[in-house]
Amino acid sequence: MRSIRDALIAFRRTPLLSVLSITTIAFSLFAFGLFGLVALNIREALDRLEDRVEIRAFVADGTAPESMAQAAGDIAAYPEVLATKSVSQDEALVRAKKELGDFRDVFEGAVLPASIDVRLKPGFRDPASVKRVSARIRAFSFVDDIRYGEEWIEKLYRLRNVAGIAGIVLGLSFAGVSMIIIGTTIRMAVLSRAKEISIMRLVGATDGYIRRPFLIEGLAKGILGGLLALLLTYVTRTIIDRYLIQTIFFDARVTLLGLLFGAMLGLLGSAFSVGRHLRRV
Repeated sequence: MRSIRDALIAFRRTPLLSVLSITTIAFSLFAFGLFGLVALNIREALDRLEDRVEIRAFVADGTAPESMAQAAGDIAAYPEVLATKSVSQDEALVRAKKELGDFRDVFEGAVLPASIDVRLKPGFRDPASVKRVSARIRAFSFVDDIRYGEEWIEKLYRLRNVAGIAGIVLGLSFAGVSMIIIGTTIRMAVLSRAKEISIMRLVGATDGYIRRPFLIEGLAKGILGGLLALLLTYVTRTIIDRYLIQTIFFDARVTLLGLLFGAMLGLLGSAFSVGRHLRRV
């Protein structure tokens, strides 16, 4: 309790420095939160695109519907496959006219090949899995051609990998900046109380006892900075929703993890700074 009281006293002694450090931490975490929000919405968009990954196996003219149905059943039993659908020539023509409504006249009198459409389970929509399933389907003697947008799928996963790597790099960068800011404010607090710390040591106070209020102070600044950053991120998202595009926000679990992340940054930054500068006091 005394450590908490000492931390509160430190806040009251230097209110301007405390507010400045919390605000600086908040804006550092706000930048991190904005990037996280962008990454979250990019991932959501990629997931929606991934749901559209589909293998379309075109079958030769004259293939019996029974043979197609049997093949569709066999393919549906593959562990990677979510569902299959046999599409007749007439159904293919109706679908083409529907998908390209402005150019439906192009299909007048056209004959499109029948096909077996294959949807894959989540986790099996990467390029390697799609190629593996396509190779097995190609083994059916009546399959003329297979289309699944190979180049599009590879670009989709390349974009996902780039976004993931960029997220890790920028996340670590923002975390490092936040820790440096917190450590700097704690260092200033340690130096401003150098005489008080020397007196406490003379009367027998241990380094652990002296360090504890600074750790609590850093933890509190991290939490307050995280709350402020979360508020700023939510306000920004609301403005974007109203004037630009609809986006999704962090769920409760991610929000809690963000606050814990801010608290951890505050604690680690304080621990590093106090441990380093107490030896100089």
